[in-house]
Amino acid sequence: MTDDYVKHAREHMLARYTINGVNASDFKDVTHSIDHWADWCEAWSKRALVHELMGKEALQRGKFISAAEHLTRAAVTYHFGKYLFVNDMAQHKVAHLKAVECHTLALPHMNPPGARVSIPYENTHLIGILRRPLHASGPSPVVIMTMGLDSTKEELILFEQYFLDRGMATLAVDGPGQGEAEYDLPIRYDYENVVGPVIDWIEKNKDLDANKIGLWGISLGGYYGPRTVAFEKRVKACVSNCGPYHWGKLWDKLPDLTKKAFTVRSHSKTDEEARAKANLLSLEGITHQITCPIYIVAGGLDKLCPPEDAKKLASEVSGKVELLVIEDGNHVAHNRGYRYRAQSADWMAEQLGV
Repeated sequence: MTDDYVKHAREHMLARYTINGVNASDFKDVTHSIDHWADWCEAWSKRALVHELMGKEALQRGKFISAAEHLTRAAVTYHFGKYLFVNDMAQHKVAHLKAVECHTLALPHMNPPGARVSIPYENTHLIGILRRPLHASGPSPVVIMTMGLDSTKEELILFEQYFLDRGMATLAVDGPGQGEAEYDLPIRYDYENVVGPVIDWIEKNKDLDANKIGLWGISLGGYYGPRTVAFEKRVKACVSNCGPYHWGKLWDKLPDLTKKAFTVRSHSKTDEEARAKANLLSLEGITHQITCPIYIVAGGLDKLCPPEDAKKLASEVSGKVELLVIEDGNHVAHNRGYRYRAQSADWMAEQLGV
């Protein structure tokens, strides 16, 4: 019999995967080839290898446009193999490193190209991907991209394109508890202390306009964004998509896989420790400090971060606010991406004066 985790994936994850670059037939093939969650990562990794090998062959033949397409698809397919798969961290890490490898190989051949950057952070570094618009004639406005609980920078290539096409650079960074930082750095609630060093780095980069910085976040990143701009005033505008208002108050209703992932990403040893850390991720008492323009997206059918959280945030901020509730949207409204992806990028371009 098929276990509940695989059933859930088949029924609810198609939009999430395909809108971020997974081939639809791959999704159906992989999710219907297994019945047990324990086989998840291996099955996705086998399918990712198909794209990886095509990408590497294209590189050898000098077919760089094709190589970038194959390798970015390989990267996101490997990524979704490790997505929420925290019961076997050895498998998880192998798939993650393959995602990073394939994405890195693709970077110079993307349109526009990207580059790995290392950003000083406390006693270590955070790894990000910087992409600038083609034919930029001077310092580019830049959008810092913050992901959710189990997202990584390798998942964002299609999100990035909307900003790049409108003349903004993108800087997608694996923050604490995410991607390349997840093994050494736990999730932290005070995300202004993560974004602050990123902005310090931007200020030293002559290709980026430190006076025109936007911040974009989805899911748990939709909390990180508002939390950050309540304190970090160098950010000129913020997009928050389906973030929680108070993560701890949602804890008992969260899916089991989500709670397990948070436990691992927060480096907690027990459910109670994870719950205590989840309670720190709260916007209570600070929303009035949000004075920059903010664009808030909510999915009316979102069972993870309910739309009431977005409405509460919108009612409390001090700055200019635009609230978009997509009534038939699921979490992050992946099933209705056409309702907000272009629109929020247009909004950000207006705020940054592009």
